[in-house]
Amino acid sequence: MRKASCPVLTVNKTSRELIHSDEQLGIVHLNKILFCTDFSKNSQEAFDHAMSLAAEYRAELTLLHVLEDIPDPAKITDAVATATGQLDKLIPAEALDMDNIRIRTAVRIGKAYQQIIELASESQTDLIIMAVRGRGTLDLAVFGSTTHRVVQFGPCPVLIVHV
Repeated sequence: MRKASCPVLTVNKTSRELIHSDEQLGIVHLNKILFCTDFSKNSQEAFDHAMSLAAEYRAELTLLHVLEDIPDPAKITDAVATATGQLDKLIPAEALDMDNIRIRTAVRIGKAYQQIIELASESQTDLIIMAVRGRGTLDLAVFGSTTHRVVQFGPCPVLIVHV
C-alpha cells in the first residue's frame, strides 16, 4: 500500500457490506466523502482526488482535521478556530459556486483514527480519503499508523493516496 504508485482503494469486510450500491448494475453511489488532513503539503494530492470525486458523484465532501495534542486545555477554542480557518482555506473559491458539490468542515479532538472512524460512522460516510507517507516498518511497528487503523476498523472503503 505504501509503495503503490497510484491511489489504492481498500475495502474491508465490514465496509463491503455497507457500501451503497445498485445490486443489479454493480454501481457504487458515493453520497458522502470524508477527506482527512493534517495540513501537510503531502495531503494536497489526496485533496485533489477528494474534490474530483465529490464533483463527479455530486457528493457532500467533509474536510476533517483532528487535534491530538493540545498542551493547554485553555487553548482548545483557539486551536479549533485556527484549524477551522485552515480547512476553509483549502476550499477553492470556484468550488463555492459549483452546484454539484457541497463542502463542509469539521474539527475534532482526540486520537485521529478514532475520531475519523467515529465521524465516518455518524455521518454514514461512503468513502474516506487520506494521504499516506511512506514510513519504515520499524516506525509503523513502534508508533502505529492512523491510515492503517482507519483501513482496518473503518466503516467504509478508504482511498489511500500515497505521497
